[in-house]
Amino acid sequence: MKELALIGATASGKTDLALKLASEFNGVILSLDSLCVYKQIDIASAKPSEAELASVRHFGINLIYPNEHFDVGMFFKIYKQAREFALESDKNLFITGGSGFYLKSLISGLSPKFERLESGLSNSEIHEFASKIDPEFASKFSQNDTYRLNKWLDIYAHIFKTENRTKEFDTQNLIKAVQDKSWQILEILTPPSIYLRENTYEPIISNLKIFEIVWDKEILRERIKIRTENMLKKGLLAEAKILFEKYPSEPKPLKSIGLKECGEFLRGKIDESELLELISTHTAQLAKRQRTFNRSQFEDKFSGSIKECEDRIREFLS
Repeated sequence: MKELALIGATASGKTDLALKLASEFNGVILSLDSLCVYKQIDIASAKPSEAELASVRHFGINLIYPNEHFDVGMFFKIYKQAREFALESDKNLFITGGSGFYLKSLISGLSPKFERLESGLSNSEIHEFASKIDPEFASKFSQNDTYRLNKWLDIYAHIFKTENRTKEFDTQNLIKAVQDKSWQILEILTPPSIYLRENTYEPIISNLKIFEIVWDKEILRERIKIRTENMLKKGLLAEAKILFEKYPSEPKPLKSIGLKECGEFLRGKIDESELLELISTHTAQLAKRQRTFNRSQFEDKFSGSIKECEDRIREFLS
């Protein structure tokens, strides 16, 4: 089994090329697209057709509904499933899509980020507090380790807020409770040391071959406009109308490019001529961010035209 990643900005042709090569080289496809995981979001996500999904085994598509939670930890599990299937079936694994963050996490690992808590507490106060709440942590670090003590407090605050959703989280009350040593009201189910261990993902891919499709900026903008026109012809507005009616709370997927603008149109905030222009413009802005991310985060990769990428991938798989 060989595995590779095919990346590039939105509308660069990744999906079509991955389907073509996976069909020819006995492959399976793992989608890197953050919208394709959702059922019912088909046109807005530029999801492969039912026939295309049937022609090549796909992972990471049509897993959950738009109002359900999805995160990078779940993506790690999907990658492991795809890789295990490819190994057992003696197939090649194609990883492709526009969510470079997922790919970067597979390669580099991921530690959760926490909001900084400006507590004003002294090192000794935090260390004494940690000794009561998380002795495992406190036994490893001294009162002089300002950085790790404050980081521990940031994690603690996140856990406390998460576990006490029914209560109003007040930073000042938290700080006062620490100062007063009111440990009983500050107890949490999962100490920060355990929480961090359970929510940190180690790298699980090494030496991955990465191929990036690049286009001239103006040509890509034209491709984006044409794709947007085709999505509207296929029924993007009808799809959006159904989604907004079914999910009136408008979960995060419905705020994605394409659906967000359709929502504004359906509410009468923009007209039909503005709809095409706004989706195209916002998609082009997304493409720029994707190019910047790919350039800065994936140094060891081959970048070239779609034909050059196809030739290099064929060479790699042969």
